[in-house]
Amino acid sequence: MDFDYSDDQKFLKDEARKFLGGRCPPAVVRGVLDDPARSYDAPLWAAVAEQGWLGAAIPEEHGGLGLGRVELCAIAEELGRAVAPIPFASTVYILAEAVMAHGTAAQKAAILPRVAAGELIGALAVSEGPGALTPSALSARVEGGRLSGVKIPVTDGDVAHTAIVLAGEGGKPGLFLVDLTGPGVKRETLESLDPTRSVARLTFDGAAAERLGGAGEGFDLVQAILDRAAVLLAFEQLGGADRCLEMAKEYALGRYAFGRVIAGYQAIKHKLADMYVKNEVARSNAYYGAWALNDDAPELPTAAAAARIAASEAFWFAAKESVQVHGGMGFTWEVDCHLYYRRSRQLSLVAGSPRLWKERLVSELEKKNAA
Repeated sequence: MDFDYSDDQKFLKDEARKFLGGRCPPAVVRGVLDDPARSYDAPLWAAVAEQGWLGAAIPEEHGGLGLGRVELCAIAEELGRAVAPIPFASTVYILAEAVMAHGTAAQKAAILPRVAAGELIGALAVSEGPGALTPSALSARVEGGRLSGVKIPVTDGDVAHTAIVLAGEGGKPGLFLVDLTGPGVKRETLESLDPTRSVARLTFDGAAAERLGGAGEGFDLVQAILDRAAVLLAFEQLGGADRCLEMAKEYALGRYAFGRVIAGYQAIKHKLADMYVKNEVARSNAYYGAWALNDDAPELPTAAAAARIAASEAFWFAAKESVQVHGGMGFTWEVDCHLYYRRSRQLSLVAGSPRLWKERLVSELEKKNAA
């Protein structure tokens, strides 16, 4: 079975790289990083919407392009390579995918066209602080269609228009769509390692909430949503990891020490080789995940966990080793290494830590072996 991109998908990927090369150079990322008043780059968001990327996997009847998930993976890989400072993941990988998979016809009609047009930004509000969230520890509550509670941290929560919120209702966990621009919602932007992907504390006090999916299915739905998002995030991480390797290689070939390029030293060769191997392992797992996601295969939970683990490790390792290859320059503000190191840390936690995904993978493998 061939898991590689088709010719059309490779063309889309190449065009996305050219587009982002012109619209999202490091200066754009730094512009958001240096400005505390900006949480993302609005002109880039509008340009991406014009390209149709926000609706790549959304059906044409809802204003999207109606492409497959593999095409969305190709776009995600290029966004990761450019460390694009936009809330693409929260909106497309999570909100749009959740509504397409679990929303009613009315919810799809209300949300998906606005996502495709770039008019609506999404967020996933599950966590309530440090530690794993369990049904007994879930404090956010919905009573009479009104939500009360606190969610922290919420990626892109300070700029989102609609959030998917995990909350209890009648003693059972459920998922709810909440308009963050309406009454009963208070937002507080928090400091984070990567300000180009902002996080916030959301406080709800009687905010209107509309159930997404069935009653009492909250935790199962969250896991299903994260399985889908994990594959797409893995491609973002893969794109970032590949760029880190390229940056390290380019610097090593142009930097001289003791009369020779540092790429000729064995220690540098080993670093580059190790980065390459981890990236290729992540790529194979990501491609398998893309197949499972596109075909909605029963192997998706296992494939998603494997892709997420391999990509998280590859991106973090590549970002870290790229700094080391750059030597003293790698630690400076002027060099772009820190942009990728920040994003590698942010992406590894945005949809569950690698530790949680390792537990998920072991659990799925145990189920398979017991069957």
